[in-house]
Amino acid sequence: MFVKRHDASSHESLKIMETVVRIVNVDFLAILWFGLWALLWIIYFTLDAYTLGIGMLYPFIQKHEHEGRQLQEAVGPFWNGNEVWLITAGGATFAAFPLVYAEMFSMLYVPLFLILFGLFYRAIGLEFMDKRPYFFWRKLWMWAFFGGSVIVTFLLGIAFANMFYGFPFTAMENHVNLMQLLHSYGLLGGLTFVSLALLSGLLWTNVKVSGALQTRTRNVAIYFWLVALSLFSLWMVGTVNQTTLFNNYNRFPLLYGVPVLAFISLLLVSWFIIKNRGMLAFLSVSLTIVLTFATGFIGMFPRMLISRLDPSASITLYEAHASMLTLTIMLIVAGVFVPIVVAYQLWAYRLFSQKIDPDEAKGYS
Repeated sequence: MFVKRHDASSHESLKIMETVVRIVNVDFLAILWFGLWALLWIIYFTLDAYTLGIGMLYPFIQKHEHEGRQLQEAVGPFWNGNEVWLITAGGATFAAFPLVYAEMFSMLYVPLFLILFGLFYRAIGLEFMDKRPYFFWRKLWMWAFFGGSVIVTFLLGIAFANMFYGFPFTAMENHVNLMQLLHSYGLLGGLTFVSLALLSGLLWTNVKVSGALQTRTRNVAIYFWLVALSLFSLWMVGTVNQTTLFNNYNRFPLLYGVPVLAFISLLLVSWFIIKNRGMLAFLSVSLTIVLTFATGFIGMFPRMLISRLDPSASITLYEAHASMLTLTIMLIVAGVFVPIVVAYQLWAYRLFSQKIDPDEAKGYS
């Protein structure tokens, strides 16, 4: 009788231990996927910033047809590959955190729908611009390229500023609509990302082209840097005063190094521009974008959707993640295919690393 009772007790203890191990493993995978989810979005924002920036600059920075072809060629080999990261980030949200995907795409339905149209018109604007030599044709698709780039950049900035700021929802009701997303902090987030993308586009153009366009982009970049620095500083002040992101930073003060490094990196951009170190200036503004969005994601953790009406209704990664099997399979798939995508993009950047001369530029076709 004693032995049976002892065996039952051991069996119960074993079951409890197995449950604990399973929970720990699931939570570990969920935390890991939160990091990967944030990283995918950060990679997209950083890589596509310069192509979006060139799209917004295109009608204004070029002075003749040769320079237009230079700009097209500076974007052409890369923009498709950069957008792969957007698809990957969206797919990871759907598979790893289905609850977040459902709620986020519901709350941001209108801006995301407009972003989809912006991506569409940006692509066909670039594709169709040189298909016909007619003046009206070229102008139509040039402005489509510009308009699509503006819409995508501005609305993505607003969308993620609202994710950092929080949405007006409770456990029972969702009060989100487009106008509620266009508050001061949301608009500031959109303008900040626009300014960083414009600066990134100017500096990438400065690196990629030669001739008068290279000189012009370098001269203009310092003025755009001043705008970007001003908006970035205002965004940081707004983040401290209007969001709860810095609660995590107050608990772990070492984390303050992330936004501080973002600010320092942006300050260094001007130094590199003045010293005519184009690639270092471009890498510095890219690092600023990385650290800016990292600041937001670190502040959100472990929340993925923040409620401003009822903090207890905020959706965390622990309640939003998919099953352990799904997260494990996705991790294996990501481990196989993400390095392939990275290797391909590195190869593409190396293949098209030469300067684009105005007399030899072929444009995008």
